[in-house]
Amino acid sequence: MSKTVLVTGASSGFGLATAKEFAAKGYKVIAAARRKDRLQLLQTEFPQQIFVLPLDVTSETQIDQMLGALPEDFTQVDILINNAGLALGLSPAHEAELEDWHQMVDTNIKGLYLMTRKLLPQMVERQSGHIINIGSIAGNYAYPGGNAYGATKAFVKQFSRNLRADLLGTNVRVTNIEPGLAETEFSLVRFHGDKDKADKVYQNTQALTAEDIANAVLWAAQQPAHVNINSIELMPTSQAWAALAIDKVQG
Repeated sequence: MSKTVLVTGASSGFGLATAKEFAAKGYKVIAAARRKDRLQLLQTEFPQQIFVLPLDVTSETQIDQMLGALPEDFTQVDILINNAGLALGLSPAHEAELEDWHQMVDTNIKGLYLMTRKLLPQMVERQSGHIINIGSIAGNYAYPGGNAYGATKAFVKQFSRNLRADLLGTNVRVTNIEPGLAETEFSLVRFHGDKDKADKVYQNTQALTAEDIANAVLWAAQQPAHVNINSIELMPTSQAWAALAIDKVQG
């Protein structure tokens, strides 16, 4: 009997690639995202494997409605992939738009913990399940303009660790996937649709792809039940840590 996977933010980027990867491997996939038209295109590729549902993860009401609308064959969620998230803006903190901060916190933090809390009880009751969170190296390493986004991903890291502590003895696994530079719609969203700015982020470099992240997620999920992959931090070969910044006073 194939396992059921629920992927949030499944209409593009990591989520779309992950939904396709799991469906291609025979899993039943619940693809959830706000953009219904894109979800329907995904379903046409895997009509037997994928069930799609429009969802805003920041709305507890919508989450409850979605879970209540699942067909009988999809009600037991074995793997939750908390992928829905975004970065907005790259301004220093004193110039950043507060609305951008609100949206990142609502999606990257609130959406993730809501989905987790709604699905954990059934996993604990079954003594089986896997929560896979999509974090970021931004949760580990600070950079100019990362402010609120990096903080939300630091939450993902620490929340994942604390879930492991809480779930000891339940056989429910928790994994945090932490990608570095990856070329998806990420930068297009960050720069509010400015394609020129987004393209420059990846210019003259070979970034990670959405498929690279999907492969990492699948690998973590397919480990034996007694193996928990706590975290996977991955960067393209073209990326590494920078030196610490020093402000030298002149004169």
